[in-house]
Amino acid sequence: MSAVKPQAPAQTPYQGPLDWRKMVEWLSADGVISAEEARRTVARCSQAESAQHPLVRLASVAMERCSDRKPLDIETLTQYLAGRAGIDYLRIDPLKVDVGKVADTMSAAYAERHRVLPVQVTAREVVVATAEPFLTDWVDEVERQSRRTVRRVLANPQDIHRYTAEFFALAKSVRAAVKAGGNSGAASFEQLVELGKANKQLDANDQGVVQVVDWLWQYAFDQRASDIHLEPRREQGVIRFRIDGLLHPVYQMPMGVLNAMTARIKLLGRMDVVERRRPQDGRIKTRNPRGDEIEMRLSTLPTAFGEKMVMRIFDPDTAVKDLDALGFAQHDAQRWEALVKRPHGIILVTGPTGSGKTTTLYSTLKRVATEEVNVSTVEDPIEMIEPAFNQTQVQPQLDFTFVEGLRALMRQDPDIIMVGEIRDLQTAEMAVQAALTGHLVFSTLHTNDAPSAITRLMELGVPSYLINATVLGVLAQRLIRTLCKQCREPDTDSSRAAIDEVIKPWKISGSYKPLRPVGCVDCRMTGFLGRTGLYELLTVTDAFREKVSNGPASGSLRKQAIADGMRPLRLAGALRVAEGVTTLDEVLTATPSLD
Repeated sequence: MSAVKPQAPAQTPYQGPLDWRKMVEWLSADGVISAEEARRTVARCSQAESAQHPLVRLASVAMERCSDRKPLDIETLTQYLAGRAGIDYLRIDPLKVDVGKVADTMSAAYAERHRVLPVQVTAREVVVATAEPFLTDWVDEVERQSRRTVRRVLANPQDIHRYTAEFFALAKSVRAAVKAGGNSGAASFEQLVELGKANKQLDANDQGVVQVVDWLWQYAFDQRASDIHLEPRREQGVIRFRIDGLLHPVYQMPMGVLNAMTARIKLLGRMDVVERRRPQDGRIKTRNPRGDEIEMRLSTLPTAFGEKMVMRIFDPDTAVKDLDALGFAQHDAQRWEALVKRPHGIILVTGPTGSGKTTTLYSTLKRVATEEVNVSTVEDPIEMIEPAFNQTQVQPQLDFTFVEGLRALMRQDPDIIMVGEIRDLQTAEMAVQAALTGHLVFSTLHTNDAPSAITRLMELGVPSYLINATVLGVLAQRLIRTLCKQCREPDTDSSRAAIDEVIKPWKISGSYKPLRPVGCVDCRMTGFLGRTGLYELLTVTDAFREKVSNGPASGSLRKQAIADGMRPLRLAGALRVAEGVTTLDEVLTATPSLD
């Protein structure tokens, strides 16, 4: 939890509750607003609701700042007040608050009465957020009860009100679950000696468990998480969210509560709740706070300390992104659009797990799935339910594999077919057969770059003449973090020579605007917010087919693909660095070298 220090705190001999008139007086005296703006504000605020916190009241009238004529929002006013009062400003990041310790520091009633919220607890100190910097009558009591020193920070009163309700409600639900029997965890190989200590198991339908699961999902949606991990450990359960490709610890709770949460989610996902010895898959459809439908794919795995669950969240917005939103450069977007309009052939998308292949395929299929065509898919598992497609899931236990699925699809009068992955020669042969009989086939492979997909097909046993007859193109991709637009700044220390080394041999003109990450409350001090794609598009030309026929090595295929217009992943990344979208370190980490 990072607090922003006031640059020049001016000690104010003011005591008592904050008064909005006093705030206007200080803003005018410090030259933040003009005298005329102060008079207008007083006139407008006199008519506003009196029960509002002074900062909320002043933010609602949108006072104009003298320096740039921008309206003063509540965060700017809060930060200004922190400087005036001589204490630290803090924007609360709920992912960095240990909710259990918060609830142990003071009661919900006490926090609401004094409008304060503990946000960090250490062995010697408790950091408490307040929106009333001149009221300190509660400090001695909290220090006495917690046996720690209190350090006050100033935070947005709306955040304090919101998170006070959320944190204490969550802590109450967890305590209720523990009281209902949540201290007894499932047996693991290191916990067998504790059997018999508590026979009461927690019910998956216990109200405390239901509330915690509901909170977990809504919280994950609010924090833009792509995955939720419920991880059993030796002494306690851990919840983590994956946000922009990185995992963030969220909460720790007794193992019994985590087991009950897992059971609750399995129940909702129509999975076998009793079976904990083998992996299972399931899916759940729910709604986010905006009311939009969200799909979650569930996966369980038995581990040493219990059953681990991962929930992958599929935002419906990702399936309708245009090429620009996905991160396609104009050069590749035009070539990709031309490729997917071809009537028949095979188009492959390659990249490691988590590189965005599914999003690219669904976004593309969504645009070509008109009423005039039949789009059918065979997947393992079905990633997102899309009404415009006819989707089929592979079921190996019923001997319904990709091969059987493709064979069945061929009798369903399809126009466009998507095969989840080409894993073996049989699947590759069926995909080739589908393409030869007049169908457009999309599929994925796990290769490092686009040219390697051709050699992978040959390694599987597909003859070169069939590859030449069917494969239209290969798209390799990666996901990289993008710089936070709120805090990024020009990278004066960046070595332009490093960017030049990648870009100049390609004779691509344009000005460089490299930026560097700084870190702010919006991006959790990481400097990055969101992700975008990097793409390497190989289109099969006559010259490329000739190379394939000659039994090529990857190097010769790569040279020919580049001659045909392919821009390697690292070049695509370097261009994004030059545009100020990301950093060179991000690109170098995510992309293979040009050698």
